[in-house]
Amino acid sequence: MLKLGIHPVHPAAPINQALALESFIAFLMLLFFVLVRSVLSVERPGSAQHLVEIVHEFVCSQGEAIIGHGYEPHVAIATIVLVFLLCCNFTGLLPGIDSVTSDPVVPLGVALVVFLYYHWNGVRAQGPIGYLKHFAGPVWWIAPLLFPIEIISHFARIMSLTIRLYANMFASDLLTLVFFSMIPIGIPIIFLGLHFAVSVIQAYVFMLLTLIYLSQAVAHEH
Repeated sequence: MLKLGIHPVHPAAPINQALALESFIAFLMLLFFVLVRSVLSVERPGSAQHLVEIVHEFVCSQGEAIIGHGYEPHVAIATIVLVFLLCCNFTGLLPGIDSVTSDPVVPLGVALVVFLYYHWNGVRAQGPIGYLKHFAGPVWWIAPLLFPIEIISHFARIMSLTIRLYANMFASDLLTLVFFSMIPIGIPIIFLGLHFAVSVIQAYVFMLLTLIYLSQAVAHEH
């Protein structure tokens, strides 16, 4: 890392808690989906298969409602975003562990993946020229003004996705910690429930925005 000019903040422990936990979560997700895939059964589906089918049907319903025809190829990325962020958010419910997404690098990484994915699919769906026209708008004489504004707004989506998730999870972690410090018995359970609700909502909003950005990128102008 030093040869590449990368200098860790803590050289003695370059892998922090957030990186270790998100890597572990990604590994567990991969292992879980591989195991579920290996035991798929139409006649006797297990509890894990039922859970996966519920999540799949939910994401499909959201994708169909937002993207419409041709949503199917994007179900996988939306599902991964939802499940991964849920798991990362839920780590804040464990004693002594912050939510993985309360480290801004984690939501930034997911936001960059979403950003690259929807632009790539926009180019695939409309072609490079057609996708660039998408930024210029339908009125040619206002295109020189609209084009740079659209470019800036798309890059701002990275910041928006990152800050929304990071700020909410950081605040939720901090609130839970404060009340655990003040009143260690009883009352903090309420804030754990609040943290659970915030975790679910923020993961869902992130997935929802992913589908919205995709729908705008692959839509053809008529």
